[in-house]
Amino acid sequence: MEKTNAMRILDRAKAAYTVHSYEVTGALSGKEVAAALGQDPARTFKTLVTAGAPRKYYVFVIPVSAELDLKKCAAAAGEKSVEMIPQKELFPLTGYVHGGCSPLGMKKQFPTFFHESANSFDTVMFNAGKIGLQIEMKFSDLAKAMPVRTAFLIREE
Repeated sequence: MEKTNAMRILDRAKAAYTVHSYEVTGALSGKEVAAALGQDPARTFKTLVTAGAPRKYYVFVIPVSAELDLKKCAAAAGEKSVEMIPQKELFPLTGYVHGGCSPLGMKKQFPTFFHESANSFDTVMFNAGKIGLQIEMKFSDLAKAMPVRTAFLIREE
């Protein structure tokens, strides 16, 4: 298997991780990815990129079954407000395509926040930087490989 930027970063940090692959049959939602891998959607995370003040970007990583609460995200980032970046801006900004965006290995490391529930699982899953690949690892090991903070980031149901 060809290594992604995310995997290379984890290898350099000597972080333990497992790669899971799934068959790509068109655009899949995060819930569908979790189902394809037989994983709990609560511990399978999606990566979302937002913009705050001019030229300030933030990465939020939340469970695939949850919705981002932009007010909570802004508070976590210390911004008045944040908004999702348009999909067409994702690749030029991060180097990743929609559905293949990893919090690791972007063109530039932006402040990154995981939903606080990441601490409650033995391992978490997130995109490996390519559609069809997911990384599974301990959140504590990820926190050693990259600067990451946790906060409550999702809408209440």
